[in-house]
Amino acid sequence: MRLAVFLLVALLSSCASEPKPSPPPKAAARRPSDESRRFPQTDLVDTKVVESQLLGKSFMPGGTLARYKRGATEYEMFVAKLPTAMDAAILLPDWSKALTGAKLVPSFGGYFGEDAGRPVFVFAKTVWIAGVVGLSEKEADTQARTLAGRLN
Repeated sequence: MRLAVFLLVALLSSCASEPKPSPPPKAAARRPSDESRRFPQTDLVDTKVVESQLLGKSFMPGGTLARYKRGATEYEMFVAKLPTAMDAAILLPDWSKALTGAKLVPSFGGYFGEDAGRPVFVFAKTVWIAGVVGLSEKEADTQARTLAGRLN
């Protein structure tokens, strides 16, 4: 009888479904690296790394934000590194929709418009999405060209 009970228990336990493996832990979101070295030093006040949603935009990843002051003029520059150049290029239409009065700047392949009453110039260069906030289109273009030269 004991043998029958043992065989029955063994048979039933072998029919039980295998335990499901526990799901792998979610990969921690990669913290953006400090890209302060990418920014021009003239008139630079400070830089900070933003974990996510750079400039408060839900479509933006984290990145580095630099604050500048030249006389009474204050402005910002930003950079965010994406996995691929395609990822960076895909963000440009999101910026076009987010900016009021967005217009394509064909010579640069970026957009200029307003966000919350502040002028914004944004562009992609290889794996980077970058821009200048707070300057007129002409001044932003000049600063953006300097910044673009530092993105490699």
